Amino acid sequence: MKNKTIKTMSRDERSLLLFLETRAVDYGGRVNLQHMNEEDMKITDIWNKEGFIEFGRIVIRNHNSDGTNWCKLSNEAFKLAHEERLERANRMWTNKTWLSTKESKEMHGNSHCSGLNNPKGVQNNPWCEEKN
Repeated sequence: MKNKTIKTMSRDERSLLLFLETRAVDYGGRVNLQHMNEEDMKITDIWNKEGFIEFGRIVIRNHNSDGTNWCKLSNEAFKLAHEERLERANRMWTNKTWLSTKESKEMHGNSHCSGLNNPKGVQNNPWCEEKN
């Protein structure tokens, strides 16, 4: 198996790894190919040959809407999936488009006044009164 790192993996590879990790954890390893494209299948084939993952077909009598294929991740694949999931969570948090009530209180003096409720900064705005 090639020595993989999150830094050496492409964006598509990282996305596929997280998809397969989700399928392995939340779906008992079942993979629904409707959620994969031709490039994903090529990457999966390479990773399977390298031993990074195991990937195969489920016998037809056991097919269902959760998938017709299966995957099992190596310890290294799980380690990298965890690393990528943590990095993605941090990126998403940094780029979030909402305020928590705590942040609103710190910014606007009221946990329910986001600034949108009082765009002109009107004093004594009933929407932004502090409620105890």
